[in-house]
This record gives sequence, C-alpha cells and structure tokens, in this order.
Amino acid sequence: MTSSISRRDLLRLSGAGVLGVSASGWLPALAAETAKNPQRRRSCILLWMDGGPSQTDTFDLKPGHANGGPFKPIPTNVTGMQFSEHLPQLAKHADKMAVIRSMTTREGDHGRGALIMHTGYAPAGEINYPSIGGLLAKELGAEDAVLPPFVCVSPNRGASPLSFSSGFLGPRLSPLIVGGAGNAARPRGQFDFEAALRVPDLEPSRYVLPAHADARIALLEEQQRDFAKLHPGAVAAGHSSAYDRAVRLMRTAAAKAFNFEEEKAALRDAYGRNMFGQSCLLARRLVEQGVAFVEVNMGGVNGGSFGWDTHAGNFDSLKSLSGVLDPAWATLMADLKERGLLDSTLIVWMGEFGRTPRINQQNGRDHFPNAWSAVLAGGGIKGGQYVGATSADGATVKDRPVTTPDLLATVCKALGVDPAKQNNSNVGRPIRIVDKAAKPIAEVLG
Repeated sequence: MTSSISRRDLLRLSGAGVLGVSASGWLPALAAETAKNPQRRRSCILLWMDGGPSQTDTFDLKPGHANGGPFKPIPTNVTGMQFSEHLPQLAKHADKMAVIRSMTTREGDHGRGALIMHTGYAPAGEINYPSIGGLLAKELGAEDAVLPPFVCVSPNRGASPLSFSSGFLGPRLSPLIVGGAGNAARPRGQFDFEAALRVPDLEPSRYVLPAHADARIALLEEQQRDFAKLHPGAVAAGHSSAYDRAVRLMRTAAAKAFNFEEEKAALRDAYGRNMFGQSCLLARRLVEQGVAFVEVNMGGVNGGSFGWDTHAGNFDSLKSLSGVLDPAWATLMADLKERGLLDSTLIVWMGEFGRTPRINQQNGRDHFPNAWSAVLAGGGIKGGQYVGATSADGATVKDRPVTTPDLLATVCKALGVDPAKQNNSNVGRPIRIVDKAAKPIAEVLG
C-alpha cells in the first residue's frame, strides 16, 4: 500500500509532537486507505451478552408452541430466516449473519460458563488458560501497534475474572479494560458513558512541561529496569509492560480512537445514546485503528450485571434489551461495511449459555446450556443461513450439534488462524488454541 505518509512516520511525528491536534485530519484518511488494502489484518468484535440471552426470544422463535411466549417472528432480508419482532434492524442484515441454533454445552453456572465460552477449556489444575481475545490478539496483532491488540469494554470481571485474562500468554497480551462493569446498556443520564469510554490520564498535566514529563518517564523506565534485574518474574514484567503501553499510547495520535467528538451526531444517535451503543461505536473506531480483538459487554438496561439473566419478567426485559441491542449491532455492521471493514471484521454474538424454553412461574426463563443460539457475522462468514435446529419445543438439539470448541475453531478459521496451533503453558505443556476435538463449522466459512 502506498501512502503520502507512512503509518510508521505518522506515529513517529505524532510522538514527537509535530502533528499535534492536526493529526485528527490524518486519522480518517489513514483508516480509509488501510480499509482498502487487501492485505489488511483481520479483526474480531465479540458482543458478549452478560447473563445468557434467550434464544427463544431472539433467533430461534417457537411460534404457536406453549414455550414460544408472546414475541412474534418477522421476516428478514433472507427468505426463510426469521428474527424476533424486536430486532427489525438486524433483520435487514440477515444476509451477513449465520445463526447457529444448535449450540450445546454442559455448564449452567455463570462464572464457569463464561470462562469456558471465552477459553474453550474447563478449569484444570494449575493451567491458566488465556481467553480467545488474548489468543487471537497474539495471532492477529501487529508487533509495532500503538494501541493494545486486545480491548475489553465494560467486562463483568466480578463473575469470571479469568474470562478476560491473557493467561499463560503473559502480560503483554492482557486486555486494556475500558468502562465500568455492568453498565453497558444504561440510558443516558443514569451513567456518564462518554467519560467511562475514555482511557483516563492520557493527557499530561498542563502544569508539567513536555521536557519534564519526558524526564520523569525516563526515570521511571530506569527504575523499572533496575527492579526487574533484582526481581525477575511475571509481576515485574506485567508492571513494566503496562507502563510501556500507557506511555506509548500517550505519545501518539492513536489515543484519539477513544474520542467520540470526531463522529457525527447522527451516527452516534443511530448506534444509540447508551453505553452499549457507544461501546459498539468505540469497537468500530478501535478496529479502524488496527486493534485485533474488541469485546463489548452488554449488561442490564437499568444497570447491574447479568442483564440477560431473566429468571423473572423475561419478556419485558427482552423487549428493552432488544431495543438497545438491535440499533447498535445493526449500525455497527452498516458502519463497518461503509468503511470497507466488514469483510475483514468478524462479529460474534453470544453469552455463557441460553435460557430454558419452558417459561417458569415468574414469567421468566432459567439457565439452559442444552440447546441455544450464537451468531457469527461479517468477515470470513457465509451469511444468510441457519446452522442446526432445535426440537419443536426448543428443549433439545435435533440437528447439527455445535460445541464450544467447534464454535471457537470456526472463529479462528474465519480469521485465518490455525486453531490447532500450540502455545507453551505456564506448566510447560503445549496447549492448542482450541481443543483437538473441535470441528469447525465448514458450511459457514467464506
């Protein structure tokens, strides 16, 4: 790819303070040029539905059955595919979506379920398995990238902290955490999402001269090197890596990815003026800057974690949740496509499990790992299709069961990553990115 100014030169000049504020004019041009590059690196955006979303009220409706509930199916832009009536905007993008209706797992606990869906492995002894975000960041991230290759937005770290860990891959691939846990769908006015989605303290104090700031950073780096010599180990390496990344980000124009002021008001409105909508916009901005893996958590509409954990009042909750999810996800796909990024960006929608088809006495649905849905969309995916099917009552998988390793292996294949590749673990044993029993879903791979 040819350019009037190279990416390396842009970072060098911005780090030296030459470009300053005017760099904002270069970023959109650089992003647009990069998007057209056939050699562009692939990226992944995981839309994590915290608490476990109901498949029966989103992508695998059972109209006419007692388990179906009140939601009606609506047609999509693909003949034969139907979504919930509360997902009308997504219905216009069905041709880019592969709905896997036959997910089947064994773990009905929130924490363990989230960990297994993020890592592909059940907890085992002393092995600290990395999340799929860290694994894909290692494979897809650029060595000279300024922004971290793995970013998590509003993760629910209280329930399953290891789900967002780089594990035995080490601190260099730890995610940058942005936003507060459990706030991913709060309406504007209840939560300052604009402040939450900024990385704090990137701007130096106006009372500190640049030369003084540089001298302080140089002194810190010297102290870190001396400490690491005397106390080698993961803790010292993690501390040093975190500060190095922060300093690198402070000195470049790439930090503007967290500034939404460059975006048109109409586009921000389309995503939704709530934490989840603006988090999806942030995901697009990060992918545009070359971030390999972005996870966006969607919690409860009124705050708190496990927003999709609808043991009571399922249908009122799902209507509200869908009203936030639908415009944000649909706009994300349209925005990526318009910028030439959808073909190189895979979007994954899932939670830790599904919900029971049978409606309980509280008009809710309970945990259900037996038969549920996940969705793959965008880059590397043949959209406009269902994979698998559940029984008429939704209680069992009747066709094409898909396990967690199968799904994660498919994600890897869609991104051009070999799921059989191995990494050395913290116990010295090589571990595959995905378990050897995995069978990628060949029919959805583009």
